Amino acid sequence: MKVLIVNTSERTGGAAVAANRLMKALNNNGVKAKMLVRDKETDALTVVGLPSSPWLRWAFLWERLVIFCRLHFSRKHLFEIDIANAGTDITRLREFHEADIIHLHWINQGMLSLGSIRKILRSGKPVVWTMHDIWPATAICHLTLECRNFTTQCNHCRLLPGGGSGKDLSTAVWHRKRRMVADENIYYVACSHWLESEAKRSALLKGQKITSIPNPIDTHIYKKGDKVEARKRLGLPLDRKLILFASQRVTNENKGMSYLIEACLLLSTQHPEMKDQTGIVILGGHAEELVGQLPFETFPLGYVNDEQRIVDVYNAADVFVLPSLSENLPNTIMEAMACGVPCVGFKVGGISEEIDHLHNGYVAAYRQAGDLAKGIRWVLSEADYDVLSDSAIHKVAQHYSQQSVALRYLDVYQQAMAFKHYRL
Repeated sequence: MKVLIVNTSERTGGAAVAANRLMKALNNNGVKAKMLVRDKETDALTVVGLPSSPWLRWAFLWERLVIFCRLHFSRKHLFEIDIANAGTDITRLREFHEADIIHLHWINQGMLSLGSIRKILRSGKPVVWTMHDIWPATAICHLTLECRNFTTQCNHCRLLPGGGSGKDLSTAVWHRKRRMVADENIYYVACSHWLESEAKRSALLKGQKITSIPNPIDTHIYKKGDKVEARKRLGLPLDRKLILFASQRVTNENKGMSYLIEACLLLSTQHPEMKDQTGIVILGGHAEELVGQLPFETFPLGYVNDEQRIVDVYNAADVFVLPSLSENLPNTIMEAMACGVPCVGFKVGGISEEIDHLHNGYVAAYRQAGDLAKGIRWVLSEADYDVLSDSAIHKVAQHYSQQSVALRYLDVYQQAMAFKHYRL
């Protein structure tokens, strides 16, 4: 079986990391998988970049320009909206013709248009689409938050000026998406049970097959190491408990840094001794902007691309905190747990599927900085840390290993091939 995984980027972003790991998991378990990307960043032979063309850049810019105009020339929400009005026709590529399965992942920002997806669907190839966020089940957004319009029909979009209208951009794109999937079979895979549940509520995906399979992780790379040696390599202090926060862009409001700041302020007030015993490690772009906002000494590491250095960062930490306001199944929590680091996060999305409350970490009440602080304190000072660490490693080995995930996808591929010409 030959599978073509399609994603905008090879390595940048959570979806790219997950898609790349899936490709490796499939190849390690008897499936011939290749990855087709717009942004090729390595010389990996199993990753193919789109043919070089000025159109690749123009497709991205044209979509942003149209959205910018619809936002009345405001940059607010400019990169929270995708309308897929421009993209590349991949059906003419050799890799497409050789594949038995076309496996879409995150294909936004000029990679594929709705029209090019329609061509893929009409090619006769079975299509599997892994949802790394809710965009395939909505009109234009990647995060629904409290909005439930996608359960009937997108309109009055919160991301558009004045809250949109009954016939706004989201409504127009909704109808285009409806026409795109009409009378077509797509096998949708959500990365978490939470996202699967949300997708099944979408009026856009009514009648489509939707299941959930978690992202895989290579436990030969992400594994527990020597904490002292990891800190020495990173230049981090040996005499402090270290709290880790990580995100591609740490200033992204949806990642909840403001709640971590508030939680740390509470901890420093309630437990003054923590000021000299605790440090905050921040991994991700713009990390230096947060120095001075936290009551504990802060160590900004910036954006790190080297996988072994990332593993060192996890191993250097005592607890990983991700107070996101919306998440699917974050790779960062999975990575930290694989390294034996207990995690703390809000009860939202797939976070509570990864963290088993009071067994391998702490699941705090949504948007409650006080409970977040309680969870951090519990992990660092009250729980049996070694038990938490061992439980985290066991959870990853049982549920997110390459083999277990690859076998589940193999079953999906076989079903997609068997039912391509039948309405599911």
